[in-house]
Amino acid sequence: MKDLRQSIHGEWGSRWAFILAATGSAVGLGNIWRFPYVVGEYGGGAFILIYLACILAIGIPVMMAEILIGRRGRQSPINTMRALPAEFGAGRWWQILGWLGVIAGFLVLSFYSVVAGWSLAYVPYTAAGTFTGTETSQVEAIFNDLLASPWQMLFWHTVFMGATAFIVLRGVQNGLERAVRLLMPILFLLLLVMVGYGMGAGAFVEAMDFMFSPDFSAIGGDAVLVAMGQAFFTLSLGLGAIMAYGSYLSKRSSIPGNSGLIAGADTVIALLAGLAIFPIVLAAGLDPDSGPGLVFVTLSYGFGQMPLGALFGTLFFLLLSFAALTSAISIMEPATAYLVETRGWKRPKAAAAVAAAAWLVGIGSLLAFNVWAGFTIAGLNFQELAEYLSTSVMLPLGGLLMALFAGWVLPRSVTTEELALPDWVYRGWLVLVRFVVPAAILVVFANSLGLLG
Repeated sequence: MKDLRQSIHGEWGSRWAFILAATGSAVGLGNIWRFPYVVGEYGGGAFILIYLACILAIGIPVMMAEILIGRRGRQSPINTMRALPAEFGAGRWWQILGWLGVIAGFLVLSFYSVVAGWSLAYVPYTAAGTFTGTETSQVEAIFNDLLASPWQMLFWHTVFMGATAFIVLRGVQNGLERAVRLLMPILFLLLLVMVGYGMGAGAFVEAMDFMFSPDFSAIGGDAVLVAMGQAFFTLSLGLGAIMAYGSYLSKRSSIPGNSGLIAGADTVIALLAGLAIFPIVLAAGLDPDSGPGLVFVTLSYGFGQMPLGALFGTLFFLLLSFAALTSAISIMEPATAYLVETRGWKRPKAAAAVAAAAWLVGIGSLLAFNVWAGFTIAGLNFQELAEYLSTSVMLPLGGLLMALFAGWVLPRSVTTEELALPDWVYRGWLVLVRFVVPAAILVVFANSLGLLG
């Protein structure tokens, strides 16, 4: 029997609108900020190969599960995880999955907006030629001065959160869809421009060798776990964002095909980010193993030493800001949809309420870099605690429950109808979500909690 439920929020205007939106959700600071420095820390090519294997074996199967749950439920993640377990005779405790995603997304949005504010702040910095001809110590001082100024960080945090709320309050087609149709092509074009700049002005051959010549002697167990975690988190899985986006997906649209395209586009953009960043870093004689400061310190110094560095540095931080925005709107959407459905609020009121609450919590994260720097809980400051609880606890647990629910609770008649796969491919997906994915996520989960030593 065909499922005829429709989302009260509307549907994507086309399959490609959904693909752009979900890719925008996946492409964010994790791809353009985190992926290059993690590759740098773990030796380059060998890490990338392990990462790609994890995308195929873990990321795509979980994405398929999350989209099919969303499309079947046609509601916000919280209400979907109330309705589907009741429909199929499962326990009410599965509601935890919906709440985990929304709460984790809320926490991520609160500190994500602060970090995205840094990228916005760097646009006028680079445009004014602030880093041209500077020493590394001066670049570090500029970044540290930004972190030390709560008022500067509050301004950019407010600008970013306001832009996110403005897009979300306009709805699925007028807000989310229009934004990704504009932002994603611009993002991709800017990234290609940056790669072209790296080819002409940077150490492109050395960067290619670093990224695509694997040296497995540099790989240990920790690198495998990091690659697994990066593959899982880069696709925005477990936040409820993909589930919410899936609830707006037409029944005629292929879940496996869409999942493959989204994961492929996300991976291509992550690799292009590496090809944009490493040539500049290596040409400046800098170490690609620079950790989280790779973009805001190391790369900024590199731009300052290269021809047309101010122009292309400005384009890069615009790129980073656009990538952060496409992710942030997807993270805000599940909580907004829940308030519309449950409270009966109009979308503008719901989006404004979520943005205001996340903005307020985000103040705690920005103060953690200055005024509240000495205040810690279990050795973690406010921002570190919010990040740890969301990304190291709630997301792995949410992903685990997602796989178990799709693999063991939803009837095969439902999952076969939603996925419409050949029988042998469907059986392979079922083995992955029932056994391989839960085992892999449990390993990542245990490692993130420090249980593996």
